[in-house]
Amino acid sequence: MRILYLYHFPLWGNGSANYLRNLVGQLSSRHEIAILAPDQKRQLGDKIKRYIVKPPFPSPVFIGHPELPNSKKFPELTGLEFTQLYKSYLTASVRAVTSFKPDIIHVSHFGYLTWVASFIRSIFGINFIATTHGSDLKNIEIDKRNIPLTRNSVYDAKTLTTISGQNKNWMLSLLGKDLSYRTKIIPGGLNLKSFLSKCNTARLDEKYKLVNENVALFVGSITREKGVEYIIRAADKIDGQIFIAGDGPEKKNLEKLNKELNNVNVHFLGYMGKKKQPELKNFYCRADVFLAPSVCHEALGLVILEAMSYETPAIATHRGGIPLAVKEGKTGLFVKTRSSDDIAEKVNRLFKDDKLRKKMGQEAKELIEKKFTWERIALSYEKIYENAITPASNGNGHAKKKSIPRPKRKPAKKKPPKIVRPIIRGAKLIKKLNPRKKSKKK
Repeated sequence: MRILYLYHFPLWGNGSANYLRNLVGQLSSRHEIAILAPDQKRQLGDKIKRYIVKPPFPSPVFIGHPELPNSKKFPELTGLEFTQLYKSYLTASVRAVTSFKPDIIHVSHFGYLTWVASFIRSIFGINFIATTHGSDLKNIEIDKRNIPLTRNSVYDAKTLTTISGQNKNWMLSLLGKDLSYRTKIIPGGLNLKSFLSKCNTARLDEKYKLVNENVALFVGSITREKGVEYIIRAADKIDGQIFIAGDGPEKKNLEKLNKELNNVNVHFLGYMGKKKQPELKNFYCRADVFLAPSVCHEALGLVILEAMSYETPAIATHRGGIPLAVKEGKTGLFVKTRSSDDIAEKVNRLFKDDKLRKKMGQEAKELIEKKFTWERIALSYEKIYENAITPASNGNGHAKKKSIPRPKRKPAKKKPPKIVRPIIRGAKLIKKLNPRKKSKKK
């Protein structure tokens, strides 16, 4: 198969980028892969073809992005800016399709890229599937301009995928319950071969003075939605060191809050990109607990799975896709949303109970190996692609189009043919002028 992926962020720096990179990494050995994205910095290997789109201004963001610190959020775009952005991606996508001639297109995130894919399907006859990661749904919910065109475009998709049941329900409430039957839940996963077989945490202990210290770790974008504020507010009650790896729009505010609270056990590590991945992996291994106190219904973050693969149990809120991996009392513990007291209590409980913590860590790793590997996820997508490609589709506009169910509407009342209407009117007039008299019974 020839598969073209459409993506509107850099290929490093957030969860959906990790999802895309790992998926194409698995599929590139068996299929021809191309990616259209604004990322011009790094390559993904010789087997993956790259098409670079150049937006008219820095790519806008849903919430925040460490590689796009000065970008506007989508709702802040003017109508003209939105049109210019859409036009740049449409033009670049049509050129990529003409050059690469894909059998199927896979869109990451709902929005103007699904509009682009719907146009290509109509003009070139190439089917597409689309994946929502959650942050795009938040954007659609806030910026109502997205709803009409996005709703129309996703009804043109052969299959929709989402990363959790919660996100699926959210999508259906925004775009239509009729989409349920064509939506599949496929969470993110891990490529376990790239993980450290042996951890070297002695250097971390020496560098950060962690000998005989308990460690709690957060990794991710530092936004309001991630709930990092409640980690900082819990810090003075936590009997150990807290490390926060990541960057985002709330980082400066939270550093200021941390200073105001006089916390001496909270350490901001900053964004740990590709060069710092070895140290991050050792942090996963060194941490006693992983923190994920999200306050919104977001996707199951890959960072949670990464921590669990190193036998680190998670302390998290029961939100979005998190319950797919975090099982209460088995692979981690749940905390109340926006509750710093509950975070402190659960963290200290696992700090003190070595036996329980290690048991949870072992079960967490077993769950990852059983359900959350990219090998399994790639096979699921291969089946979806195969079903989406019609026999006549060759990327040149000759695909047989099948009728696509739309939301049910009440059928209009049928009117008689125009020729018959005068006759009916004449008969009614005669009946009115010459009413029949009822015969009396004898």
